[in-house]
Amino acid sequence: MTATDRYWSELWEDWRSDVGWPKEGTFHSLRHFFATTLMSSGVEPQHVQKALRHASLRITLETYVHWLPKKDRPRGLVGQLLRQASGQPPQTSATQNRR
Repeated sequence: MTATDRYWSELWEDWRSDVGWPKEGTFHSLRHFFATTLMSSGVEPQHVQKALRHASLRITLETYVHWLPKKDRPRGLVGQLLRQASGQPPQTSATQNRR
């Protein structure tokens, strides 16, 4: 934990105590809530990385990729490319969702 993180953790403890929130709600919990809210709202992972001050995008993605909205994840990309290469029409998203 860096000096800055320690400082914010100490401030958070005081604020949490002042409003009567339980001790289980650590500063780390607040940070995780912030990150998952950003990711699940469709904020670009690079922006989340910068907001959290992660050293690399890999750290952010390994921790929070499961919070990316599923609609934004490419589905059936390889199959779609192979169908196009063979001259078959691409499937609609409704057809893809049934599989």
